[in-house]
Amino acid sequence: MDTGVSKILHECSRASDEGRESFPVIVGRLMAAGVERYHADLVRSEKTYYLASGDSEIVPNASVGAEASAAFSASGVEAAVRDVQAGTIAYKTFCQRVLAAGCVGYHVSIAGRRVVYYGRTGDNHVEWFPDQKS
Repeated sequence: MDTGVSKILHECSRASDEGRESFPVIVGRLMAAGVERYHADLVRSEKTYYLASGDSEIVPNASVGAEASAAFSASGVEAAVRDVQAGTIAYKTFCQRVLAAGCVGYHVSIAGRRVVYYGRTGDNHVEWFPDQKS
């Protein structure tokens, strides 16, 4: 992986963890760097970024400090998404809330403009980017 792109991946992860940049800003930076998609593993506290070229990189994230509920609640995930979009909660609080809703990770498809949140048993909830329609 190109060192400049790797630096952007690490900086975007830190900016997210520290609540310095919003999801749309981070997605824009990742898109400009050639990232096609990424996976956030909330249990392992890491993100894996994938470029269209086939390159990938795993970046450690700050621990959320919470455990995932056994039961998946799509409405709980959706409520946390709406609050983080409105700017009423920070990313760490968002992660804590989706874990409480049984979400163990999520896949962001920048190319597909959606996020798929999933639980331990494969239950999932799809959120389209705010400017997209399903």
